[in-house]
Amino acid sequence: MTRARTDTCLITGGCGYFGYRLACSLHTQGAKIILFDTISPKQELPEDIVFVQGDIREYAQVEKAMAGADCVFHLASYGMSGREQLNRHLIEAVNVQGTRNVLQACIERGVSRLVYTSTYNVVFGGQVIENGDESLPYLPLHLHPDHYSRTKSLAEMAVLKANGTALKEGAGVLRSCALRPAGIYGPGEQRHLPRIVGYVEKGIFRFVYGDPKSLVEFVHVDNLVSAHELAAEALTSEKQHRSSGQAYFISDGRPVNNFEFFRPLVEGLGYPFPKLRLPVSLVYFVAFLTEMIHLLVGPVYNFQPLLTRTEVYKTGVTHYFSMAKAREELGYEPREYNLDEVVRWFRSRGHGKKYQSSVFGRLILDFLVCAALVAVALSFLPFVGS
Repeated sequence: MTRARTDTCLITGGCGYFGYRLACSLHTQGAKIILFDTISPKQELPEDIVFVQGDIREYAQVEKAMAGADCVFHLASYGMSGREQLNRHLIEAVNVQGTRNVLQACIERGVSRLVYTSTYNVVFGGQVIENGDESLPYLPLHLHPDHYSRTKSLAEMAVLKANGTALKEGAGVLRSCALRPAGIYGPGEQRHLPRIVGYVEKGIFRFVYGDPKSLVEFVHVDNLVSAHELAAEALTSEKQHRSSGQAYFISDGRPVNNFEFFRPLVEGLGYPFPKLRLPVSLVYFVAFLTEMIHLLVGPVYNFQPLLTRTEVYKTGVTHYFSMAKAREELGYEPREYNLDEVVRWFRSRGHGKKYQSSVFGRLILDFLVCAALVAVALSFLPFVGS
């Protein structure tokens, strides 16, 4: 990103895994970086990277942090996975009101470029999508199975609608675009991979589900960094504002079965890969029941659901997208990565199989899981027939 050498870039959610990685990349190119987040950075920052602690829900804090910025990367969001998906109030406040605050602050502070990190979920709600492109309409809001996806759709719509809005003090207009990444992975990723490894190490990962031919996509963190840098550059006059008002699907460009993607991680840590395969419908129903239970007991015991309904769809139903538009308009060319570096990262932190459970023990656990799922399914039959 050549322009980054003279730019000041504000990154909301900048202390998260992806935000920090993006900041480091921009910094090495000479950009001045402002990290805006509610949490302090876990890693030590170079002296010339500025951290501003603040809440995206508070407009005054957002506007103050944006002073002097030329480009904003709006990464901050809430409710992507696990029990976070069930906190509707906070999801709404961060994803929708927070984005409104960012847009208004850009206008007030004369920030001319905004790159928004969206999600595949704005068009996906459990239906099969094969090689979809950006001409796909937004999924109707009432069809989203979770509030995160619904609010990310609203936020992306607002960002793209704001494209071309006049900035204060005659500073030109706001140029905005949105990137829709697949599931992010890489060494040190803190949201999804530790949860998966935790399930494996606790012996919970005993089954897979869905059609073995179903395909989904992932994106390595460094490919996603590259896409953001290219999108920001494509908002400039030097690039004829090519990405202005546009949305782009971003992935590694290699559709793969979700569970086969994680096989090298599971086996690389010394664990057997599950052989039991369950139907998506059954696992989805169990996830639904789990969410209902969480709704009842969550205020007292905020447990982590094994899976949510959206996670079942995202991992068990085919949905992958063409990146022709990103390649043509941004010059995006993903590099090829695998999970070897992820395995090494976990092993370097003491993860990996430290014992061999008995064959009998594994059979008993598999039987209990199957029995529980079958019992749930059978209990549902009277409602189906009524």
